[in-house]
Amino acid sequence: MPVMLKRLTLTGSTLRPQSNDAKARMAKGLAETVWPLLDQGRIGPVIHATFPLAEAAAAHALMESNAHIGKIILQV
Repeated sequence: MPVMLKRLTLTGSTLRPQSNDAKARMAKGLAETVWPLLDQGRIGPVIHATFPLAEAAAAHALMESNAHIGKIILQV
């Protein structure tokens, strides 16, 4: 119920049932397809706002407001 009230989304997966060969193929696919796109800056996380650590309360207020799309980052 707490997850539903906060409108959170939980996403996950497990590779345990996969064979070692299948896991190796997935890792190779990531290395060949996804990581280069990240390195080139063609894909990446959506960053909504960045706050200094001293303004953590303001960052938390923004998060609680649900007025953001993307990540809220605290800079240390």
